[in-house]
Amino acid sequence: MMKFIQNFRKDEAGAVTVDWVVLTAAVVGLAIAAYSTIETNASALITAAGGAVAAENDF
Repeated sequence: MMKFIQNFRKDEAGAVTVDWVVLTAAVVGLAIAAYSTIETNASALITAAGGAVAAENDF
């Protein structure tokens, strides 16, 4: 039993897996935040450009 506990404490495979899961979740979260920001700003830009083009064509 002591041998099992010593081997369990030395094994770092589980800790590495947890690190990768946390890093992957952080990257996915940042990607979602960036997509949301870009989508909102792109929609505002398209609306503004459409309004400017419409204003130029009304003479």
